[in-house]
Amino acid sequence: MRKLVYYVGTSIDGYIAGPNGEVDFYPLADDMAADITSQVPETVPTHIRAQIGLDTPNQRFDTVIMGRGTYELGLAVGVTSPYAHMRQYVVSSTIKSVDDPAVELIPGDPAGLVRRLKQEPGMDVWLCGGGNLAAQLLPEIDELIIKCYPVVAGAGIPAFHGAFGPQVFTLTGTRTFSNGAVVMTYTRAS
Repeated sequence: MRKLVYYVGTSIDGYIAGPNGEVDFYPLADDMAADITSQVPETVPTHIRAQIGLDTPNQRFDTVIMGRGTYELGLAVGVTSPYAHMRQYVVSSTIKSVDDPAVELIPGDPAGLVRRLKQEPGMDVWLCGGGNLAAQLLPEIDELIIKCYPVVAGAGIPAFHGAFGPQVFTLTGTRTFSNGAVVMTYTRAS
């Protein structure tokens, strides 16, 4: 069965972006970029893959789910299909239509979508963001891969923005990089 994996970058204090969607404050490092492009190259947006000459088959994911805020980051730079190398879903009750046929708009029931996708054959499903969608889908998340950058944001968009409802995960791996970032992998506790 396919897994839903929330693969996301955060600050030490748990923010995935600044108050206005900023992510440029995360320090980048060549060794971390090399790890991403070798382990999960499909998480690099299609337009950036073209710029850096990344022509690698998907390693882990063939489907991506994102919220309105995450999708609108691409729209702001003229990108209507940010992950053209995967099936793309945007979950939003406020966007009325998506102008790109490669992107499917899901106006409600993201958990139903995930349960359906998990039953289909294929690679794992990447939950790309944002915090509201991650909180809605928390009961469906099978694995967390958290890229924790060595910076305190102070405010912004939290990794999970929803009601209090603790859920236990087990740490299954860590990797550190020259920029001080730590990538932690957690699986849902039995």
